[in-house]
Amino acid sequence: MNIEKAKIIVRDAGLRLVETGLTAGTWGNISLRIDDEFMAITPKGGDYLTMKPDNISIVNLRDGSWEGLKPSSEKGLHMAVYNSRKEINAVIHNHSTNASVVAAARREVPPILDDLVQIIGPTVRVADYALPSTKAITRKTMKALRGRNAALMANHGAICLGRDMEEVFTCALVLEKGCKAFIEAEFLGGAKGISKFEAILMHQIYLKKYSKIRMKK
Repeated sequence: MNIEKAKIIVRDAGLRLVETGLTAGTWGNISLRIDDEFMAITPKGGDYLTMKPDNISIVNLRDGSWEGLKPSSEKGLHMAVYNSRKEINAVIHNHSTNASVVAAARREVPPILDDLVQIIGPTVRVADYALPSTKAITRKTMKALRGRNAALMANHGAICLGRDMEEVFTCALVLEKGCKAFIEAEFLGGAKGISKFEAILMHQIYLKKYSKIRMKK
């Protein structure tokens, strides 16, 4: 991935995050893997609506050093994802409304929607609470992400992973939809999930077949 192209993709993703209602103001952060050594990430406190490609920070995945503006304070979490999940090339951390509600309730989302289990996994776990921008929140969030492409972060927000920027946006949109469905289903007698076996099977089929067909197009 060319560095300048990566900066444009991340900047455009920030605008899209606001346009789709997945965040507001300067909340959240977005990153894109450039190669095994560097990532492009939104700067600390940057306004998505006025952000320019040159404002995007370039961070070394090995030691955390950076070029340009000071990167997001959650850069450590993004680094941990890229260093441990080699198939992941894009990360979104956001505070969308319904995901934040479920995160505040600390409720694991069961496999209630087909697209939720296909893209994210059999369930959506909630990472235990830790102070933002700390090693503790990185450790606890990475635990919740095992075998999943998204997780909720207790009393904080959500994190979504993807093999490219389009996939991670789909993941974020589906997570918000799934959290909304979960909240509303609870008022109708309780959310009913499909079996764990079926959920795992659907997720594996998505990863190994359908999503690879999409990414080749």
